[in-house]
Amino acid sequence: MPRKARIDAPGAVHHIIARGIERGRIFRDDKDRENFIERLGELVTETRTQCFAWALIPNHFHLLLKTGDVPVSSVMRRLLTGYAISHNRRHRRSGHLFQNRYKSILCQQDAYLKELVRYIHLNPLRAGLVKDMAALDRYCFAGHSYILGKKENTWQSVKEVLTYFDDRKPTAQSRYRQYVVKGLELGKQPALTGGGLVRSAGGWTAVHSLRKAGVFQKSDERILGDSDFVSMVLSDAQEAINKRYQLTANGIQLDDIVTAVAELLLIPSLSLIGPSKERTVVKGRALVCYWSVRELGMSMTEVADHLKIAVPTVSVAVRNGGKIVAEESLILSELLNIKI
Repeated sequence: MPRKARIDAPGAVHHIIARGIERGRIFRDDKDRENFIERLGELVTETRTQCFAWALIPNHFHLLLKTGDVPVSSVMRRLLTGYAISHNRRHRRSGHLFQNRYKSILCQQDAYLKELVRYIHLNPLRAGLVKDMAALDRYCFAGHSYILGKKENTWQSVKEVLTYFDDRKPTAQSRYRQYVVKGLELGKQPALTGGGLVRSAGGWTAVHSLRKAGVFQKSDERILGDSDFVSMVLSDAQEAINKRYQLTANGIQLDDIVTAVAELLLIPSLSLIGPSKERTVVKGRALVCYWSVRELGMSMTEVADHLKIAVPTVSVAVRNGGKIVAEESLILSELLNIKI
């Protein structure tokens, strides 16, 4: 059976797990770990991806990310590829370092963020990398110590996590730690990483109780959330797929979007190619980048090559284009005069 496509959207929260091939080690020493952390920090900063939690284990890692300017799949591709090349070069090895496909679970933020932060940050303790909570508080290869203020970095979304516990930082840190300690009694919590329906309902007992009451929930293995959340995510994802399909079925390509945007703004199409800083051109380029990436499904690298601009420029343009579309209520299909 073919694997289902990943689900993503701006603002989506993902619990990501990536393992070494054949359960092999991906972090051999602290230098490997520091290399990975540096790459992660640079990427989440550049792409405005929020990182709520992270933990490095010798043969795998956990991340809790919120999609920013760039799809999480693009962030992960750059992170895994860059780290694997660096790791192989340093250790004089060849071949794949990671399993072919990392696991990504889209999560309902308000319902599960606290639980997932705790679950991820307890992994080093459960794996025996540290002996107790006091050691975990100082452990520099997971996000827990950074939330407590024992370690510092500039890219982890510490403040956002602490707001779930209190508005005052010292109180929030104390309550956060107490919450993590309570998690030790819960064990491995497979419901946070297992199958869709069981996970969303909170275990088989809850599933059976709901079925006895005549309640049947919507579920999906790619999503962690209640039935309404799962339905909403799947509906939005299907809408995006339908748009992309209809655009493709109508033969729409990036050049068609360029032409439509140029006509909308009354500027030459060729002016949208290249790094011009003229105000109207910048606006037009933002619209082209947004629609090409978000609706046509092109990668930022493809768009950058076509428009002869840098990938980071495309990233910023996508964000700005989204704001313009929302503010001016622009619809691509109407500009292209096609029905979707």
